[in-house]
Amino acid sequence: MSKIKQEVIQMIKNLPEKVSIDDILAELYFRLQVDTGLKELDAGKGISHKEVEKRLN
Repeated sequence: MSKIKQEVIQMIKNLPEKVSIDDILAELYFRLQVDTGLKELDAGKGISHKEVEKRLN
């Protein structure tokens, strides 16, 4: 079994018993966004906190 498949199965097992498909999809989407962000940071594509503040002001 692939690592990703094992991680998804474990993630679903860790959710509460009364979980909807929408909840599972939301959890998967959140995980995708976090993983994407971490990969971008590892690739040096992140911006500094000061830069974020400058862009927001």
